[in-house]
Amino acid sequence: MSDQARDNEIAVRIAQAGARAKAEAQARREKQATHPLPPENGGPKGLEPTRYGDWERKGIAVDF
Repeated sequence: MSDQARDNEIAVRIAQAGARAKAEAQARREKQATHPLPPENGGPKGLEPTRYGDWERKGIAVDF
């Protein structure tokens, strides 16, 4: 097998893998969009307190 043929085969495989990955990602997005999480009962009001990886309450961040 020549270098050119091998390079073409690799390019085709990469393109196929990319197409599969895009299809899988699209399926995950569609599934996620159809099943939103229910609202939290008794949870914090406003923004998620752990959005930066630390627990933040009233502007004070606490790292556990």
